[in-house]
Amino acid sequence: MNRLVFNQKDVERLEQQAIQIRQDVISMIHAAKAGHPGGSLSAVEMVTALYFHVLNIDPENPRWPDRDRFVLSKGHACPVLYAALARRGFFDPSHLNTLRQYHSILQGHPDMNKTPGLDMTAGSLGNGLSIGVGMALSARLHKQDYTTYVMLGDGEIQEGMVWEAAMAAGHHDLKNLVAIVDCNGVQINGWVNDVMTVEPLADKWRAFGWAVVEVNGHNMTDVLTALHTAKTMRKPTAILMRTVKGKGVSFMEDQPKWHGAAPTDEELIEAIAQIKEGGVV
Repeated sequence: MNRLVFNQKDVERLEQQAIQIRQDVISMIHAAKAGHPGGSLSAVEMVTALYFHVLNIDPENPRWPDRDRFVLSKGHACPVLYAALARRGFFDPSHLNTLRQYHSILQGHPDMNKTPGLDMTAGSLGNGLSIGVGMALSARLHKQDYTTYVMLGDGEIQEGMVWEAAMAAGHHDLKNLVAIVDCNGVQINGWVNDVMTVEPLADKWRAFGWAVVEVNGHNMTDVLTALHTAKTMRKPTAILMRTVKGKGVSFMEDQPKWHGAAPTDEELIEAIAQIKEGGVV
């Protein structure tokens, strides 16, 4: 992978931003007394890199036609996306503690009609890559120079329509499409490999005509390198980021129960302390 257009100061700035995002994720799920911390925490570095370094977006003009697009296909992990949008300036961070409330702009799954900065509503798993293919094709047809990024879960890609979309993207050589697979190894019913293995992932994506980049999803330098490498490819790119479910909070890491559970008052205090003290290594 070529290291492009970032330096150590960028890495350090983004690592500090990721600490804030992790705190936001834990705090808002605690306030809601419901949510999905595990898959939100595993995606923090990637979402931070996208929203604070890579995406061509404008918080003052969320519907700017030439903006880059981001689709969170694993929509249950929306706390990490909401935190990034708030800290990036799309809406006031005070909204974060209204997660899942009836009149809130932040619902339990992303709703593009309620939340500024969202490019697509998500809920039922498996839909996001098909939507991303449509966005990428639209850019080509309308001669627009934007990139579409779609984040999927590794449990989610057990869905057959993901691979129909992958086949279409490969057939149409959609170099302006990047699929990001959060390979944290855990889904709602347990370990991905026990429920239905999806490996060998890299070989599968290549068989559908995609370039593949595999990275440590918690190493900010690797994440940035992967994202910028994807911009140089002449075919759709799949970034397989190897992550830990619940990363950054020791009692949540690699624990299927934290796929969808809210921390208690005591667990909130412990989690925030761990995040502030250690960051992620």
